[in-house]
Amino acid sequence: MLSFPNNKRLIELARYRGPKEKIERRLGTKLFLKGERSYSPKSALTKRPYPPGTHGSKGQRRLSEYGLQLQSKQRVRNTYRILEKQFKAIVKDSMKSKSETGSKIMEKLEKRLDNIVFRSGFAQSRDQARQLVNHGHITVNSKRVDIPSYKVRKNDTISIREESKKIPYFSSLMPQWFEKYEAPGWISLDKGKISSKIIGTPSMEDSGLNTSDLRAIVEYYSR
Repeated sequence: MLSFPNNKRLIELARYRGPKEKIERRLGTKLFLKGERSYSPKSALTKRPYPPGTHGSKGQRRLSEYGLQLQSKQRVRNTYRILEKQFKAIVKDSMKSKSETGSKIMEKLEKRLDNIVFRSGFAQSRDQARQLVNHGHITVNSKRVDIPSYKVRKNDTISIREESKKIPYFSSLMPQWFEKYEAPGWISLDKGKISSKIIGTPSMEDSGLNTSDLRAIVEYYSR
């Protein structure tokens, strides 16, 4: 009897597995994909601020309007580390909303569970946050949730499973940065309990996204 991988496994198989910093060099901007290293002089984009490849250091050709829109889409999609199919669904759904489309896209991206885990300081990158969710270490309102795309709502409480707090990552590694970490204003941290609560709505400033990128994304998917 043939067996097929489930949807979660298919999503993981579809993910880019190459060097993450090549993405940043290709797009010409820091996406902070490597946690603490992204802030240091060791960052690949700091050391080699040009696209990867033999001809990368010779400069890029001027991009067309479509090329600029595509670059904006790739920049935001790779920031949140989600697949094209997932990203397109978020944009298309946001375009149906009565709210301003760019703000709606930002809000949907920011309220994904993997992003909340990252914003709460439980992980140093969104890839790391997604792994914590996938491996069942995260609870929402005391119930374990292992779906990275799960939509977190206002007043939800995100915590580490009690059983998981004993593993070295949470007991030894995470405290190295968590004690000094400051969450954005729409997230309230309880560092004693290692939990966070959604108390507001993310702003464009909180997200760090560029409004021009979001406008370009809407134009890209409106074609």
